[in-house]
Amino acid sequence: MTSPAIGCSGAPLATIDSDLLIVPWFEGEGPSAVAAVDLATGGEIARALASGEFAARPYDLFVATVTDRAWRARRIALIGAGGVGSTGGFSSDLVRKLASSAGAAVRQRRAARAAFVLRDDSQPPDALPEFAQAVAEGLTLSEFNVGSYKTTEPAPAPAPAWTIVVPGDDGVARASGAAARGRLLGECCNLARGFANEPGNTLTPREFARRCEVLATEAGVSVEILDEHQIEKLGMGLLLGVARGSSEPPRLMVFRYEPPGAPVGPVLGLVGKGITFDTGGISIKPADGMERMKDDMAGGAAVACAMRAIALLKAPIRVIGVVPTTENMPGGRAIKPGDVLTSASGKTVEVINTDAEGRLVLGDGLWYARQLGATHLVDIATLTGACIVALGKITSGIFGAPMPWVEQVRRVADRAGDRVWPLPLFDEYRDQLKSDIADIMNTGGRPASSITAAMFLKEFAGGLPWVHLDIAGTAWAEEARPYLPKGPSGVGVRTLAELAFTSGDWN
Repeated sequence: MTSPAIGCSGAPLATIDSDLLIVPWFEGEGPSAVAAVDLATGGEIARALASGEFAARPYDLFVATVTDRAWRARRIALIGAGGVGSTGGFSSDLVRKLASSAGAAVRQRRAARAAFVLRDDSQPPDALPEFAQAVAEGLTLSEFNVGSYKTTEPAPAPAPAWTIVVPGDDGVARASGAAARGRLLGECCNLARGFANEPGNTLTPREFARRCEVLATEAGVSVEILDEHQIEKLGMGLLLGVARGSSEPPRLMVFRYEPPGAPVGPVLGLVGKGITFDTGGISIKPADGMERMKDDMAGGAAVACAMRAIALLKAPIRVIGVVPTTENMPGGRAIKPGDVLTSASGKTVEVINTDAEGRLVLGDGLWYARQLGATHLVDIATLTGACIVALGKITSGIFGAPMPWVEQVRRVADRAGDRVWPLPLFDEYRDQLKSDIADIMNTGGRPASSITAAMFLKEFAGGLPWVHLDIAGTAWAEEARPYLPKGPSGVGVRTLAELAFTSGDWN
């Protein structure tokens, strides 16, 4: 399951043996910005800049043949970095996207060897490891194949042998470990994307659990898969209620990472929604677009794949992962609007809308993570269409309490390239969930519905530091971007994995 390592080199550009040498270029720069590459192409870069053929707009690509026989690279590709300039705004997030966009272009050209140049004038001196990791992540993300079930089209070109060119030999030592880390995180993101891309008929709850068990166990994570009888013994009436309409039995995945010498606390608890297909149940969804509901387990995939990364990267703390997985189907035994379910915590829930099922399974999952000893909680789910209305398709919603914990997760997510934005959880929103016959309703209606969904989950966090990530808008790209093809994004994997390395900053 591991890909070939991404190499790092501090050698002069002329000596890099590559079919394609990729160089980021900023708007407004002349050929003297990296004069050597213009000379190597016989002035072709200067001509393209002067004519406007290449203006260095974000992700634009200009490829020129190397005419200098002293150079080992065959072609040079300039990739537009936009107008951020060489001294400001050149962030790891932009570097990651440039690398992913360039990686896709390299594969289209079926190059066997490619090198990405981290220019020494485009980064602060202490940012080299961060940028090298981002490049490795981006190059790895470009290797994902969304069309794995296609049989009549040529297979995608194999990934090339990648090299990251860094400033000087002293930079290689600082960049190599970071590149290896980025390679691993990118691979785990691609594993999560693969899960979300699977159709519901192949990725049933039992198959999802089986595959996750394999990838986590390989990494040294302890895995327990609870069947429907064990789930019933735990009293998980919310998970079992959602599962009732399907002929496929539910599963509860439990991951434990306990490194030798880890402190007793803190213990990070990750909980992911694992609905392998969501019809909406009796409150059935419209047919248009329902096929996309195969990705309703993207949060669960993020947790499972993050657990793999956490173990392989040897995080210093204990981490628990919980993924309740089931289908939400409108069968004869399915829950109905008006039914009352009893959660494992004892709290009763009046089901108003069976399509608000993700919060039900997460409620039991959060309770169980607490029973297993988690001290800090993060749940992640494709939860509400309202979050898409609020934030669109480029930003995930972040909710939680207390604010220092929310801010900690937000900072990690921003560094990881998973954009998030906080939404409020004022106590008054809880009033929308009041039920006449039970402790709480599973939906508070349309107003502020992403917030009331988070308020529902807060009921099961037990007062622990808790964050909810709503990735309904970001788990799947509806339109292709230069750095992200149409399809699953793998959002959340890097954030959850990197969070396990920041416990010294937790309050």
